[in-house]
Amino acid sequence: MSWQGIMDFNRRAQFVLIYALFVVCITANYGVCELKANKSATLSVDASSQSGRKIPDTLFGIFFEEINHAGAGGIWAELVSNRGFEAGGQNTPSDFSPWTIIGDETTISVGTDRSSPFKRNPVALRVQSNCDADACPSTGVGVYNPGYWGMNLENGKGYKLILHVKSLDSVNISVSLTNSDGSQTLATTNIVASASDVSDWTKVQFELFPTGSATGGRLQLTTRKKGVFWLDQVSLVPMDTYMGHGFRKDLLSMVADLKPRFLRFPGGCYVEGERLWNAFRWTASVGPWEERPGHFGDVWNYWSDDGLGYFEFLQLAEDLGAAPVWVINNGVSHQDSVNTANIASWVKDALDSIEFARGSADSTWGSVRASMGHPEPFTLKYMAIGNEDCGKNYYTGNYLKFYSAIKNAYPDMNIITNCNALGTTLDHPADYYDFHTYTTASSMFSQKNVFNSAKRSGPKAFVSEYAVWQSDAGKGSLLASLAEAAFLIGLENNSDIVEMASYAPLFVNDNDRRWNPDAIVFNSSHVYGTPSYWMQHYFRESGGAILNPATIQSNSSSLAASAITWKNSDNSEFLKIKIVNFGNDTVNLKISVSGLSNSINEVDSFTTVLTSSNVMDENSFSNPTKVVPVQTPLTNANSQMDAVIQPHSITSFDLALAQTSYAADM
Repeated sequence: MSWQGIMDFNRRAQFVLIYALFVVCITANYGVCELKANKSATLSVDASSQSGRKIPDTLFGIFFEEINHAGAGGIWAELVSNRGFEAGGQNTPSDFSPWTIIGDETTISVGTDRSSPFKRNPVALRVQSNCDADACPSTGVGVYNPGYWGMNLENGKGYKLILHVKSLDSVNISVSLTNSDGSQTLATTNIVASASDVSDWTKVQFELFPTGSATGGRLQLTTRKKGVFWLDQVSLVPMDTYMGHGFRKDLLSMVADLKPRFLRFPGGCYVEGERLWNAFRWTASVGPWEERPGHFGDVWNYWSDDGLGYFEFLQLAEDLGAAPVWVINNGVSHQDSVNTANIASWVKDALDSIEFARGSADSTWGSVRASMGHPEPFTLKYMAIGNEDCGKNYYTGNYLKFYSAIKNAYPDMNIITNCNALGTTLDHPADYYDFHTYTTASSMFSQKNVFNSAKRSGPKAFVSEYAVWQSDAGKGSLLASLAEAAFLIGLENNSDIVEMASYAPLFVNDNDRRWNPDAIVFNSSHVYGTPSYWMQHYFRESGGAILNPATIQSNSSSLAASAITWKNSDNSEFLKIKIVNFGNDTVNLKISVSGLSNSINEVDSFTTVLTSSNVMDENSFSNPTKVVPVQTPLTNANSQMDAVIQPHSITSFDLALAQTSYAADM
């Protein structure tokens, strides 16, 4: 071949190579269609025992708010919506939706009256059948309840039905679980009673076991007998609930998988109310569920029967092994405030709430707790005085009244102020200050450094609400989770002054999205986690772990990193190194770990990566695992490692170590 031929061949070969690289580029996961060198970085980790610092046990937890039907129609497993017929108000006649009439105007009339035996919720439903067996439809006439956008009824599962009934005559009422239009009966029973048996209000209880399934099912109560009967406090609950305490099992399993160290409840704006007369009142949410009046949450604009009340939140925290963080109303709502001169009764209410949780079984409020099945006190050591109220009328004066009274009665109570002390000095005492941030992805990523220059003395920070939102977040994007992960790495590295942090909001019922995004999305039958939910799995071992100094050097400004030493349930020890790559460049990373007193076992080591083909990718009911962490063995696990960090990714390296010991607090 001639020299010119060789040159032509080389040019053709170069063209083929470039074309091949281009094809690989456009078909790669990241859609990056330009040829460029990878970024490079070096991460140095000091894992010596003398350099480590214990992270607070409480660092990462969860925040629950009754928003997006997160509780009513969500984690609280009650399937009947408006079970006490109070949602339309206590004036009668009132709207009793979503209860719906079965029959027509000639065969049945239904309305509310105030004949209930329950003093705090006096409204009941009056059902008048105008037809007998010969004239009534074969299916009968009556009412049905579709629950919260359809009841999830599962074949073979048990459901506990409780209702209260009254009639001036004998009754024959069919109680059925059906599909969405009532055409298929899945389970049925009958209430057959003489007039003397139901002349006064009578509590009736059944267990129903569907022979088929329906994700949009309903509860029906029908009759083919002429006459009048009344219904009140109609409840249908799955017999299999989380820890047997009335919580929806699949949703709480998602929460438990996060291993939360605290539970902040019940809000949020829900605690304040738009007006004080609609604010959450704990005393109305305890005691027998039939006696709870419920209330209209006027911030998020829907009714709650308060089956999920103060007691249930304390029970949930205990079931999760999480410290309860009780947020109280301090006499301030969105629209009105109580003058400090008149705040004494509100302060007493707060003290009573502590007695309910912590008092002995023979104390005034402790006895109420004991009567509900929990004679031993709950562990309550954290209270937030209000929510986002700093700067509102009377907040500071009211706060000081609460602080003084609570500290005098319960010196060990940790009190949280709404006023942010980052970069300033509080004008009132507090154990923690509340820090909230909802922002863009780029801003959230930059906030990984926000606590670097914070004062190392004074009250600790409680980052009780954080999230990327609006266009960057969609309904839960990979981009949002990357920025949030970098922010949490910053909190981890500053955990000497940041002791608690929680994402918000935690839940959204897909049928009632009041806020986007949220960590966990559900409907009556299904649930999935957003990328922000899965991101939090990278931090579930952080509480109580040892923070190891980690220094990153790079020509990329899009990285964030931390390193912790943690132990699993088998007491096996791991060095976890977390890297967030917020940029669109691949990074060649050299990891150097010094100070290890134990060898690394590559057999038990693993790496976990959260990424996707598009930074705005989301999960959905149709594809719930589109963006989830993928764990693989770490075959090159060593104190000196080369790794490739993918663009737009969260990566962790868990290096298995032999057991070692650290001082309790360094």
